[in-house]
Amino acid sequence: MVQLESKIRVADNSGAKVLRVIKVLGGFHKSKGTVGDTVVCSVREAIPHTDLKKGQVVQAVIVRTKKEIRRKDGTYIRFDDNAAVLIDKNKLPLGTRVFGPVAREVREKGYAKIASLAKEVW
Repeated sequence: MVQLESKIRVADNSGAKVLRVIKVLGGFHKSKGTVGDTVVCSVREAIPHTDLKKGQVVQAVIVRTKKEIRRKDGTYIRFDDNAAVLIDKNKLPLGTRVFGPVAREVREKGYAKIASLAKEVW
């Protein structure tokens, strides 16, 4: 679960390394985001000589959270870090690779392309 000012890692090869959450999209006064939610972020660290620069505002989809997620079958899943994948206006990923595992809820929320790029879908 991420909220305003949370720092999250970038799980793709778009050029950014660390993001800071500015806004959680998807509702009136929505303050916390979980796996599959879209967030507006600011780039805090970036790889040199890429299109993304520090301070740039981007949109991202949360793919992993430290806070556990309860599934409909009663199981829980949690990850070691909070991570997101950068997306464009058409909800397609900016990068061409996704690193680390991705929760199954990402595919269920309409981001099938991100789930297909990931090596592991939990």
